[in-house]
Amino acid sequence: MRYLRLPSGEELPVLGQGTWGMGERLSDRAAEVAALRHGLDLGIGLIDTAEMYGDGGAEEVVGEAIASRRDEVFLVSKVLPHNASARGTVKACERSLRRLSTDRLDLYLLHWRGSTPLDETLEAFERLRDSGEIRHFGVSNFDIGDMRELWDRPAGRRVATDQVLYNLARRGIEYDLLPWCRERGLPVMAYSPIEQGRLLTHPLLRRLAERHDTTPAQVAIAWVLRQDGVCAIPKASTPEHVDENRAALDIRLSERDLAELDSAFPPPDRAEPLEIL
Repeated sequence: MRYLRLPSGEELPVLGQGTWGMGERLSDRAAEVAALRHGLDLGIGLIDTAEMYGDGGAEEVVGEAIASRRDEVFLVSKVLPHNASARGTVKACERSLRRLSTDRLDLYLLHWRGSTPLDETLEAFERLRDSGEIRHFGVSNFDIGDMRELWDRPAGRRVATDQVLYNLARRGIEYDLLPWCRERGLPVMAYSPIEQGRLLTHPLLRRLAERHDTTPAQVAIAWVLRQDGVCAIPKASTPEHVDENRAALDIRLSERDLAELDSAFPPPDRAEPLEIL
């Protein structure tokens, strides 16, 4: 496993396990739990979830998967904007902790920006950190303007990450947000690194997969992971899918590969609005 360094100096795995879409059907629960546990067996200790996913069901799946293995996990969850007031954030975190069957989150994120003033959410994050219920806090789906506004606040400078949509088809953050975060030592967490499967039929990814004797998904994930300061959190609902994701860590894309990908998926040449799924 490779690691990124958080502003605190703690290390974060560059490859994690996403849970968006988990916890929605009871019939899938055993397979989802097995997939997450298999990921832990392979050393993929970063697990990302949210109170929104499955209306709390994904957190319950994660709680079952990490039972007796909590110390192996860097656990991330998120608070919805309509819960992100000073009091609401604390209550939401406590509900998440109950569903996860744990006494702490390693990282707690504001899922996206809503109408609640940032100062209220930051106040709650600091209270939760001081109480030991969370260890670090951060944001998700914040664009460059949001991050600059956040950075103007003393507590805002204690954020640990920004989690955003980033993949071959969504490269807008490379123009401004990603360099800005790098300058400040803030890791970027990339969700949907294979664009919810839509990248997998692209002819170039298929050709590169043949060239490397791998799969289009592994090429897409390897492309994200090649970036300094970026980790990826693809979802996998079966042990076989987890194995596929883990193997992406071993792929080294050549200069030729990267040039072909840049031609098919051009990098931004101007500022673009932050994309969200």
